[in-house]
Amino acid sequence: MPERNGWMADVYVEVPAKAVDRPYSYLIPDEWREEVQIGSRVQVPFGPRTLIGYVVDVREGELPPRVKAIQEVLDLQPPLTPELVRIGRRMADEYLCTTITALQAMVPSVLKGTYQKKITLATDYDQREVPISLGEMFGSLHQAISLGNGVISWEEACQIQGIHRGILKRLSEQGLIRIHEVVGDKITKQTTTWVWLTSPSDGEMMLLNLPKRAMKQREVFSYLLEKGTEVSLPELLSATATARTTVKSLVEKGIISWEEREEYRDPYAHRTFEQTTALSFTDEQADAFDAIMSPINNGQAETILLHGVTGSGKTEIYLQAIAEVLAKGKEAIVLVPEISLTPQMVDRFKGRFGSQVAVLHSRLSSGERFDEWLKIRRGEVKIVVGARSAIFAPFERLGIIIIDEEHESSYKQEENPRYHAREIAQWRIQEHQTALVLGSATPQVESYFAARTGEYRLINLHKRVHGRPLPEVEVVDLREELAKGNRSMFSQSLKTELIECINRGEQAVLFLNRRGYSTFVMCRDCGETLACPHCEISLTYHETNRTVRCHYCGYASQLPKQCPQCESEHIRHFGTGTQKVEAELGKAFPGIRVIRMDVDTTSRKGSHERLLNDFGAGRADVLLGTQMIAKGLDFPKVTLVGVIAADSMLHLPDFRAAERTYQLLTQVSGRAGRHEYLGKVIIQTYSTDHYSIQAAAEHWIEDFYRQECQMRKLHLYPPFRRLYTMVISHPDRVRVLKYGQEIARSLSQGTFQYDYQVLGPVPAMIPKIKDRYRLQIMIKYEANPDMNAYIKERVRQAAHMQDDADLRIQIQRDGV
Repeated sequence: MPERNGWMADVYVEVPAKAVDRPYSYLIPDEWREEVQIGSRVQVPFGPRTLIGYVVDVREGELPPRVKAIQEVLDLQPPLTPELVRIGRRMADEYLCTTITALQAMVPSVLKGTYQKKITLATDYDQREVPISLGEMFGSLHQAISLGNGVISWEEACQIQGIHRGILKRLSEQGLIRIHEVVGDKITKQTTTWVWLTSPSDGEMMLLNLPKRAMKQREVFSYLLEKGTEVSLPELLSATATARTTVKSLVEKGIISWEEREEYRDPYAHRTFEQTTALSFTDEQADAFDAIMSPINNGQAETILLHGVTGSGKTEIYLQAIAEVLAKGKEAIVLVPEISLTPQMVDRFKGRFGSQVAVLHSRLSSGERFDEWLKIRRGEVKIVVGARSAIFAPFERLGIIIIDEEHESSYKQEENPRYHAREIAQWRIQEHQTALVLGSATPQVESYFAARTGEYRLINLHKRVHGRPLPEVEVVDLREELAKGNRSMFSQSLKTELIECINRGEQAVLFLNRRGYSTFVMCRDCGETLACPHCEISLTYHETNRTVRCHYCGYASQLPKQCPQCESEHIRHFGTGTQKVEAELGKAFPGIRVIRMDVDTTSRKGSHERLLNDFGAGRADVLLGTQMIAKGLDFPKVTLVGVIAADSMLHLPDFRAAERTYQLLTQVSGRAGRHEYLGKVIIQTYSTDHYSIQAAAEHWIEDFYRQECQMRKLHLYPPFRRLYTMVISHPDRVRVLKYGQEIARSLSQGTFQYDYQVLGPVPAMIPKIKDRYRLQIMIKYEANPDMNAYIKERVRQAAHMQDDADLRIQIQRDGV
């Protein structure tokens, strides 16, 4: 046979399974030759189905026999750039996920394909014999299809009495019906109709020609003539109090014209932003700015750790560096933790750069997120400010990446692909040869270590702008409070300071990293603790609706009146949550105005912004909340910060517990005294001697990192060893143990010139979530490129050694 040459595309299809995790070659039809590019989203045949896939390569060459052709190109512009395709393939290798999972993580969720089965009658069904056993069912289906204009959905067919999956399959095999796979997506576009005079210069004459009895038409015409420009249809109908049919009549007469246009759903359309200009730098800020611009000006990839105390002016440095990048015709990505992406933060960037900024975060609707992403892809904005996934912004002339609060754990994605935004950022600056700025008052231990050892460049900001001192910190020993007979959750110092703060007309922030009313509910007769039936975790009591809830799977029930174990009525709730603190504040300080911010009070759209606006406007004396109030907030009248229980995270079974305690205490302390008033912080704890609490109280960052690194080195934790953690889960307790032992044995049998340890399997920190039993295996090893590749391959092999559809294996690196 003669050779056939042509253009082909390598496509990953939307099936997130290892069995098909490879590119499939498809012929590019001549009509799609110009449109199909690397990163294009295409519709392709795949076995008996039709699927959506992403093009990862385009090439010319000999066509394989029986090659299938691309059916359709789904977008005018490829959703992914070639750079993002390369990064997606690297993610699949590094994070041990399928390539399509990595590629889909980079685009808005509305671009993910939707697949529906439709049923029609076969074209020659009337020439075929219907088996007696199928006659009645086919008759019912025939009637439904006829009533449905020749087509019905699979779901509609299965609702017909007597018809189910097996019957439909037999009818298809008999050639009586056809089953079609219809591919779509979830994209919906917002449009507005615009109206204008067809010939404004002839306006007066045309008005005279309109019948005098057509009063509404004359009114519409006069309004448009007076405006002298196009107006939106809603505005026209409202201003003239008329109906759409009136406007349509004028269009049919050729007197006016109209057009429907796509419009962006702008989440900030209702907001006005006060425009700001660059502020004067302190000497420290000027030095930091010059250091950041150096790799940008020289076209070098460099990671810079900007360590600055709270209130040292890091954001102003970001803004001025971005302005320089934009002047070079390049673009900027700014990552901010979800909980720090407050209206204040958006105001700073929108106020400086206006419509050049797109904002991406989870509180936007899917349509708003898609439209913001579309502006980025079309090159209509130059800056994106967003949470973790904004690192995939499809910019092609990237000039700087900034990760604010770089220590935040929310930069690590918990679902597949389990990437860390900082690592993706480092890959992207290598592609674009520019700077990555990691900003924090409390850098992650690994980042600080990398800066101290020369892997990153370290820049320090030791002073607050305007010379404001750091707040005075008082550590209160709750053991002594108890010995003095104070059984309240508020120490005497906190009570005194809070009263004085409010009397001065100032404001306070109270922090507790635990929502709900109480942390657990227990029977005082038998000791039974109310636990989630689907997770091995205690239920949290919520006073507002007297329910007990699981914060892991969402299970909820009414608080029982009797113990389910012994039927005693002596059920009590123990521990402290934000709801309980709010109630106790009302008792201890009558008339105090409190705003509570936690997941429960900020779940509705707009509630987060509304609560902060109320506090900023002085409509409350106290802002009480969980970690969402610990950072990113800047209120001039906040002079007091109280930490209700600093021990809440310190004693968790996590090698990062001390680090996270230090970071959270330092960050929340930084909310006090940021402007003209001096600040005071009160930390209540049972662990006054712990180095993380002492370091936060005395602002001793060097002491904290020295002691923490000593502990990490002693116990072989990052940054002195690498970690792979495998969490193995299964609905069956016996099987998960069997699989865990087999996987651990497989990992332990490897040989290599470097040492590594396999620890486990042991029960995970929460042994059961959503009816799945969970075990954990940890691998510690010495970091070097050869060992990284070896361990990754060993983990990959172990993860695929079991053939059980109910088995799930989650893999994370370095405990983040």
